[in-house]
Amino acid sequence: MKLNELLDGIETVEITGDTACEITGIVYDSRRVESGTLFVALHGEKADGAAYIEEAIQRGAAAVVSQTPCAFGGSFPCIHVADARLALAQLAGSFYGHPAARLCMIGITGTNGKTTVSFMLREIFKAAGRRPGLLGTVRYEIGDRVLPASRTTPEAPDLQAMFAQMDRAGCDSAVMEVSSHALAQHRVEGIFYDAAVFTNLTQDHLDYHGTLEEYFNVKSRLFNQVRRFAVINCDDLWGRRLLSGKKLLAGRISYGFEEGAEVRGLNAVTDAAGSRMCVKSPWGDAEVSLQLIGRFNLYNALAAFATAAALGIPAEITVKALAEMPCVPGRLEAVPNTKGKRVFVDYAHTDDALLNVLGTLREITAGRLVVVFGCGGNRDKGKRPLMGKVAAKLADYSIITNDNPRNEIPEDIAAGIAAGFDSGRKYEIVLDRKAAIARGLELIGKKDVLLVAGKGHETCQEFNGAIFPFDDREAVREALEWKK
Repeated sequence: MKLNELLDGIETVEITGDTACEITGIVYDSRRVESGTLFVALHGEKADGAAYIEEAIQRGAAAVVSQTPCAFGGSFPCIHVADARLALAQLAGSFYGHPAARLCMIGITGTNGKTTVSFMLREIFKAAGRRPGLLGTVRYEIGDRVLPASRTTPEAPDLQAMFAQMDRAGCDSAVMEVSSHALAQHRVEGIFYDAAVFTNLTQDHLDYHGTLEEYFNVKSRLFNQVRRFAVINCDDLWGRRLLSGKKLLAGRISYGFEEGAEVRGLNAVTDAAGSRMCVKSPWGDAEVSLQLIGRFNLYNALAAFATAAALGIPAEITVKALAEMPCVPGRLEAVPNTKGKRVFVDYAHTDDALLNVLGTLREITAGRLVVVFGCGGNRDKGKRPLMGKVAAKLADYSIITNDNPRNEIPEDIAAGIAAGFDSGRKYEIVLDRKAAIARGLELIGKKDVLLVAGKGHETCQEFNGAIFPFDDREAVREALEWKK
């Protein structure tokens, strides 16, 4: 595709050089530059991509887009833009021919529940005879291909490339999680959704967004890109704010358990066998049963039910798909073992998520409830004592350990969590996560339950820029095997 064709409709500050050159790809990492590619220099938190422009040119870049003015003389094309991230998304959409426009697009945002809702909708769409792609925290599904996820919402060129691959693979729809970082960084710019879901909002990512208000404002941007249905949790304070806002262009569908919800759950029951409720909706009433435990999963099911119904999928198909749906990887996932130990792994890494999971397990625990958890380094420090406070309240005993310390001192992270415990001190600190899990297993008997929280489906740990293999489920199995 010619550069001048790509630039059509892109707001630029200045263009120098010959824009009639052929572009074979769009990249934002100078290490991925090949002959003929367009290099977009992003201004990041840690580095300015403009510093790598010369390297990109040496590697064969055909042209450069940058927020920093640059000109190399002669015919080499340099495009100066006001916002490189916005330009990246617009250029990527044009380069791949806007493939999302050929798919039924469903976006899910919120602090908790995004992954489970996306898996539920994927199952419902499949049961309805559709061919959905899936993009989210756990994995990417493109036709018959399943790829490990590098991030919840990929960068714009990667995202557009995946939509193009879905289109070629015969997918007719795409279900995707949309993170606040993706919205703030324009990764989904130019994508319009047939339906979008708002699950809830609790404290998270304040290291990036600064305030809860700004976090909400960023999440809300998704609903400016919805063509048909905005499906919103009206039991959530922030969801009610979103519903009452004047900027929503799509039809508003509220869900929840409280009076006034259009899609309302009633008579909820959750136990060790699963969860059940009655659903009243404009599309008729239904009895919904899940193999998944916890009231929070009933909220997820309401979101999926409302979205599917709005998009024309009959309730009986949705009910059957939800009843047959297995556990989502790393979401209150039981770890089978021959020792009779009841162990669950969950991705809970906010105080609200930990509250939901521990509250659910408390209801099905006859004995003691023990939790192993930590907090990520270089992330929102304010939630650390909040998570400690939740664990102190709902668990009988807690073991504070490493999550992904990144570049922080692990002892400092643990101290931040411990600050949430009162003087009763129902906790200990074991920074080695494998040893912490083994310690948790030592403490539980047949009537007890162990929750290992924070990493869920993840299979690695990050220390000082280095990545090491680590899977909570494997650590549980290894510790139990060792105790033969």
